[in-house]
Amino acid sequence: MAVYVLDKKKRPLMPCSEKRARLLLERGRAVVHRMYPFTIRLKDMAGGALQPLRLKIGPASHKTGIALVRESETVEPVTGAVERVEHVINMLDLEHRGALISKKLEQRSNMRGGRRHRKTRHRAARSDNRSRPEGWLPPSLQHRVDTTASWCNRLMSLAPVTAISTMLHRFDTQRLQNPEISGIKYQQGTLFGYEVREYLLEKWGRTCTYCDADDKPLQVEHILARANGGTDRISNLTLACEPCNLEKGALYLPDFLHAGKKRFRRFERNAQRFAATEGGAVDTKKLAERKQHEATRLTRIQAQAKAPLMDVAAINATRAAVLRMLEGTGLPVEISTGAQAKWNRTRFGVPKRHALDAACMGLVGRVEDWDHPYWRVHCDGRGQYQRTNLDQKGRRVSFLPRQKLHHGFQTGDMVRADVAKGKRKGVHVGRVAVRSSGSFKIRTKSGPQDGVRAEDCRLIQRSDGYSYYRETLS
Repeated sequence: MAVYVLDKKKRPLMPCSEKRARLLLERGRAVVHRMYPFTIRLKDMAGGALQPLRLKIGPASHKTGIALVRESETVEPVTGAVERVEHVINMLDLEHRGALISKKLEQRSNMRGGRRHRKTRHRAARSDNRSRPEGWLPPSLQHRVDTTASWCNRLMSLAPVTAISTMLHRFDTQRLQNPEISGIKYQQGTLFGYEVREYLLEKWGRTCTYCDADDKPLQVEHILARANGGTDRISNLTLACEPCNLEKGALYLPDFLHAGKKRFRRFERNAQRFAATEGGAVDTKKLAERKQHEATRLTRIQAQAKAPLMDVAAINATRAAVLRMLEGTGLPVEISTGAQAKWNRTRFGVPKRHALDAACMGLVGRVEDWDHPYWRVHCDGRGQYQRTNLDQKGRRVSFLPRQKLHHGFQTGDMVRADVAKGKRKGVHVGRVAVRSSGSFKIRTKSGPQDGVRAEDCRLIQRSDGYSYYRETLS
């Protein structure tokens, strides 16, 4: 993993190795400019020889892979063909928080609606005629574009980047579900000619999906509960009788069906006990058929359902905005595809990582120096305006103080805690959550460490909205 270098006027120079950076710091020729990503600033040098560096951006739904590479060209002596070689300098996986933003906005909307209902007279719903600017994106998607732009600008200020590469994903969501679709069928969606309930009745045979009851009122039910991230997409809906719907609740489908298998075994034992008591015979053939039916129920339900396409929709919505942002830097932008990155990654024997996908994109003949640690950067934000913590019913359970700094630290700082004794004995490095009592909580790569004293903590870097973790490819 290379170290970023700035000259004495804070202009970017070529990155150096960790060993060279350590020697420069020991000899007093450089000072630490920034810890994450680690950057040094020379005290006795202005300007220097530069080589072409390329910044590669691999956008995805939840993460964005970023790789900084040094380009070189080799000529095949026999054919004379020119091969582009990429030497990986640094890599990072940028983890977005779009799902959290969407959840917070929904909570705020619900609380605002409840407050209006309690404190104001009834008002008719307004007409939805508020215009939005061209290129508007929902906050959860705009966040992906903004954080990617922020890290592009940050890395361009730390390294002499001369070119940018990105992937321009294009997904046909209808072809993902039906590879044979063509022509006018694109204009006829899944519900063409149906209402939702009628469509489900036709699809699931007018019976309960979980108990096969056909003589009870059926309710529309989510296969993956909305509490667990399920959507109202038609492929996530099924039919269930009221007892099954209430019993399933927010359980995952395999867990619920496993409980159903236990009920069947109990039913089987009761049938055998009843037959032994009454002197009758058990219909073993019927029991075997029902047992087989219960064993294949999960497979049959999953065959009917389809995976949600939320991630695909997010990529489709943001790809143009990311491309416009990169073109706005003024550097030449190379456009690649995900299929080309996958082909290169398979050809070079590189494992699957978002950052490695970014390193392998484009017309690349060879990728070198990729098997070193990389940074996992998680976007945490800079805090919140809400001053109270609420429970599930909206009742206040605690208050947050206005003061942000406690014992010299604030939430979001990267700290190192050297605990000499006790339950938390050891060295813990990570993002800190402060309390006025002096008992801090540190989120490390291995998990949260609660109850760490402020006296044991040492500041590494002030909060910048991100937390940093060093990862290896093993």
